[in-house]
Amino acid sequence: MTDDAQQSGPSIATMPRGGHQASWLDRRLQTDELEYLDRDDAPDEVKQNIIGMLDRLGARMNLHEQNARIALDVVSDIPDPRILELGAGHGKLSGKILDLHSSATVTISDLDPTSVNAIATGELGNHPRARTQRIDATAIDAADDSYDLVVFAQAFHHLPPTTAARAIAEATRVGSRFLVIDLQRLPSWALLAFSVLRQPLRLAVLPSASLRPLLHDGYISALRAYSRTALETLADAAGPAIRTRFLPSPPGPGPRSFTAVFSRQDPSHSQ
Repeated sequence: MTDDAQQSGPSIATMPRGGHQASWLDRRLQTDELEYLDRDDAPDEVKQNIIGMLDRLGARMNLHEQNARIALDVVSDIPDPRILELGAGHGKLSGKILDLHSSATVTISDLDPTSVNAIATGELGNHPRARTQRIDATAIDAADDSYDLVVFAQAFHHLPPTTAARAIAEATRVGSRFLVIDLQRLPSWALLAFSVLRQPLRLAVLPSASLRPLLHDGYISALRAYSRTALETLADAAGPAIRTRFLPSPPGPGPRSFTAVFSRQDPSHSQ
């Protein structure tokens, strides 16, 4: 993280997910409750079950391929792109990148060692253009400009503001561009409706023990999603040379998402 980001730490640490200008209701609907995927006390079996269901939902809605095409479009000017995926979970985004591009190389990473091991021992672990690695998004073990693109899909909301700003600083240090695809923050009225419906939905899935953690994490994800204004503030905290560009979000089924590309205006990427 740059000195600028460190100096902005106290302000960023207390920033609402809707940004500093978020309404009273938006602030009230924010939560510090953790998803199962972020809880140290949640069993690996529960976490891997959630990841598996997210994989199946993503495949059914064609999100893996859609996100892979967005990533490749960002580096369409590079013949042999070097891509790092952070927070990969099941790794299917990287798998689709390899399917769609004959010379791209990917590093598939996650902070969770169980997820990294599952990817490494699966089909992707034997791919000649892929490698797996356990990586903390705030302390990436790589030299400056090691990658042409860093991707973080559907998981950026897991990071609290100070951590998110540090991740932007790190990703734009090791990569020319940092692509974040994640949930759009819902309007306050929609968040309120979601909160009202939470208990009836929990009762509806009560017979299914496997669905309850997924429903819980989906609800918490919506409350922890960042607004565009908040993302721009995070980029400013990560460094004054970081530029934020929002791409059009493709239409399709499922929750609406945003697509943001962070990059450094300084070609030397000096910190």
